[in-house]
Amino acid sequence: MNSAREESLSTTPEEVRKQVTRWAEELKPDLLDWRRKIHQQPELGFQERLTSALIVEKLAEFGITELRTGVGETGVIAVLPGGSPGKTVAVRADMDALPIQERAGRCYGSQIAGKMHACGHDAHVAIALGTARVLSQLQGQWPGTVKFLFQPAEEGDPGYGLSGAKRMVAEGAMDNPAPSAIYALHVMPTLDAGQFGCNEGPVWAGADHFTITILGIQTHGAYPHTGLDPIPIAAEVVTSLQTIVSRRVDPCFPTVITVGEIHGGNRDNILAGEVQLKGTVRNLQAGGCAEIRNRIHTLVRGIAGAHGAECRLDFRSYSSVTVNDPFLARRAAGRLGSLAGESNVIKTLPQLGSEDFAEYLSKAPGVYFLLGVRNRSKGIQAMLHTAEFDVDEDVLPLGVQAMCLLTLDQLFLC
Repeated sequence: MNSAREESLSTTPEEVRKQVTRWAEELKPDLLDWRRKIHQQPELGFQERLTSALIVEKLAEFGITELRTGVGETGVIAVLPGGSPGKTVAVRADMDALPIQERAGRCYGSQIAGKMHACGHDAHVAIALGTARVLSQLQGQWPGTVKFLFQPAEEGDPGYGLSGAKRMVAEGAMDNPAPSAIYALHVMPTLDAGQFGCNEGPVWAGADHFTITILGIQTHGAYPHTGLDPIPIAAEVVTSLQTIVSRRVDPCFPTVITVGEIHGGNRDNILAGEVQLKGTVRNLQAGGCAEIRNRIHTLVRGIAGAHGAECRLDFRSYSSVTVNDPFLARRAAGRLGSLAGESNVIKTLPQLGSEDFAEYLSKAPGVYFLLGVRNRSKGIQAMLHTAEFDVDEDVLPLGVQAMCLLTLDQLFLC
């Protein structure tokens, strides 16, 4: 791509936007290269050192020198000033992979056993880098400042600590300069390549994670009356938890309680000493997870107590509800429609997946939108968090165009 310094640039907002569209398309070979390098070397939360190093290397090549590294363990913050004073707009991309074994067969497949970019964060980083590249080429042609947040551990801390966004915010990601708006996107296999998803209001659910431990009394399996078996108690808890959703929550307000792990016992003829259940709560109402948490406490202690057992409950709040700012979301939908066609902007429903992007939204209004990556003709349609997941890489320049244009719209907005 030609350097902006080597050609005459336009100065009106609309002419700047036209430059964005052309340069994003020219950047496609680089976008594929960055995405594939990251895809081949997936790193779990707070371990994204190779990814961070690649990001820093590329940002330096773009001439972006105001950098902070090691933010929230492995995060990177880059600040790109424009040609005149103005507001600050932030762009966020998550970097972490998942503990999933990728299905073999791709020339750019994961080279790390048991780890895979099964949620598209490799594409998110490539798009954010592309956005930084294009805007740096136009640096003197827009007002204000763009702040890039490359975040670790969106999928959560493998050690069940704070998520990446919480650590980034705690370490000043939304300060000095403080953004007036923030944008993020997610590649989505439920939308076709070339489509966008955007809505006003709730996008992702608030989420809690819980661990329930039922304490029994170990004994010989042939003499259960001499001990206290926690396994049937745990089974009753699993079944009864669903009555909270079906009978204690207004059905107009979607709620999910999922038990994803059960651990207990060490031999078929020994009563377990304890059983541990791990799961998650999802809810789209502000404060909804806290209310469900109280009901789980009451239910589990009641069931355990009825059997003469003790229990321990531990809850970890992952995120609050991710809510798009209505005004910014309407503007974003209009801009995405002008880019891809109005029929290709889908007003998506709130989803019970969760996102720690809500942490940034507690500091500034913003928009989280979806970029379709499904292409059935190429066999690309697997869901997120699966071993078969992939993205139609032809949409990467479109993602760069979208992020650049939304950012510029906010910077030029008086």
